[in-house]
Amino acid sequence: MAAGRVDAGDVRVNGNRVEKRATNVGAGDVLTFAQGDVVRVIRIEALGIRRGPAPEAQALYSDLSPPAARDREKPIENPAFDGKGRPTKKDRRSFDLSRLRSLD
Repeated sequence: MAAGRVDAGDVRVNGNRVEKRATNVGAGDVLTFAQGDVVRVIRIEALGIRRGPAPEAQALYSDLSPPAARDREKPIENPAFDGKGRPTKKDRRSFDLSRLRSLD
């Protein structure tokens, strides 16, 4: 699922579908939209005076979304575990030697 698109009606302001990208929002408005596979619900606390760094922008809204459920199919932490992932230099050398021996 892609991010919410305004022209597709995937964004809501105070529960109403937004049809135009230039919809005015203000403090107290609640935005609902899809972000990846998660539906986010955001309440605007205040409007920014200037375009600033991310921590400053994050202080201007509250995330009302329920905590995301942990994926049961989450990839393992170490991709080289169980022979998966990129081969080591030693593995590549042994593979090259075995290929050369099979050509003889």
